[in-house]
Amino acid sequence: MQADDSPQAPAQPSGPAQPSGPAQPSGSAQPSGPAQPSGSAVILRVLRVSLHVGFAVLLLVAVLRLAVAGLSPFATGSGLGLALLLAAVYLVGTVLEKRHAGNPERFDPKSYARWWLAVVGFLWLLLMLISPDFAWIAFPLFFLQLHVLPRRFALPAIAASTALLIAAMWFHNRGAGADALQLAMVLGPVFGAAFAVVTGLAYRALYVEAENQRLAAEELRRTRAELSRSQHDAGVLAERERLAREIHDTLAQGFSSIVLMGRSVEKALDAGDNAAARDRLRTVRETAASNLAEARNFVRGLGSPELAESTLADTLRRLCTKTEAEAAARGATLRCRFELQGTPVALPNPYQTTLLRAAQSSLANVWAHSRASTAVVTLSFLDAEVTMDVFDDGAGFDPAAAAAAEIRGDGTGVGLKSLRERLAALNGTLDVESAPGEGTVVAIRLPLGTGNPTLEASP
Repeated sequence: MQADDSPQAPAQPSGPAQPSGPAQPSGSAQPSGPAQPSGSAVILRVLRVSLHVGFAVLLLVAVLRLAVAGLSPFATGSGLGLALLLAAVYLVGTVLEKRHAGNPERFDPKSYARWWLAVVGFLWLLLMLISPDFAWIAFPLFFLQLHVLPRRFALPAIAASTALLIAAMWFHNRGAGADALQLAMVLGPVFGAAFAVVTGLAYRALYVEAENQRLAAEELRRTRAELSRSQHDAGVLAERERLAREIHDTLAQGFSSIVLMGRSVEKALDAGDNAAARDRLRTVRETAASNLAEARNFVRGLGSPELAESTLADTLRRLCTKTEAEAAARGATLRCRFELQGTPVALPNPYQTTLLRAAQSSLANVWAHSRASTAVVTLSFLDAEVTMDVFDDGAGFDPAAAAAAEIRGDGTGVGLKSLRERLAALNGTLDVESAPGEGTVVAIRLPLGTGNPTLEASP
């Protein structure tokens, strides 16, 4: 029942593509995805099918009554032929509309819709002249007129069809002469036409609602698809950042240590100190094995394997010992010690991993860049937080300049940035106190109280 001049209804073909009754949803009204049809769409489909079935049943009943009416052979044969022609024209229009609705690339019958309706109406008038039983086909035709024609043409067309229907009924019953019969011949078509118009208007509103629901559902599916893509991209980016942090804080530091220890081994061999060379090769082997274990674990998103074998305090203590050995292999004198303050409490794995990575990164910078003679790692358990301070008495640097510096082309310069990102994810803080020639203190704070979602979610 889509009228061409309806400002609310979405654009839709109105050709034979529209014989399907009031407001045939075209191909554009079909959802683009596998979503289930809405309640309005189901109602539209049922009404559309009911219109086709009603037209076919009324035409078949009229044909059967014509066959047994006892009319002349010419009238009977003409009626049957016209009825078959009407059925064929109606069926062709319906099939063409259905094929186009299913595949918009197919032939679009929209431009022939009014001609198709005119042929159907003309054949109906000829059949009414032969038998009054064909008069009741007028009711599905009323819906077709409302659907195919603009409203300003559809209403006059229905009025004219009603008048022709009354005239045909009077023509076939003109000998009866009863006033009641004449009144029934007028009231029946008039009420039928009025019912068709009211139903058609309601159907049009239902179609507009169904179309709006379809558009809203398509928009929702597009929004969901875009959200899914953005979430996927964000997940990919987050995973890349995680891998970059892990590589910098584990593999990169380990490989750097292996390179330096390898050079130290070469010097020991050149000096003929085989015992020192074997000791440093053992350190290289242990560092490589540790790197391999770290790589396997962070690819699986797990914690450090060192923490799985011992406590955080013991791991940090061994890290200090290893740092001293690596500095000695370079020919530097660095005393690194670990201090524990307070009573240790069980920490969630993200806390332990973050503190260990912070210590690894800070101590690597100490023996590689600061030329310090002393480094101290202090782990403190307080009532409301756990803290870790890494102090060295080395050359120091300007923290403001380091924070403003960009990542260098060789991939270095990401330590502080990576550490800040780790701590931000745990609601922690990082403070760096340093100045050229005055050493450095890296201070880390992680809250232990309620309100930290990471801590509360941990067993």
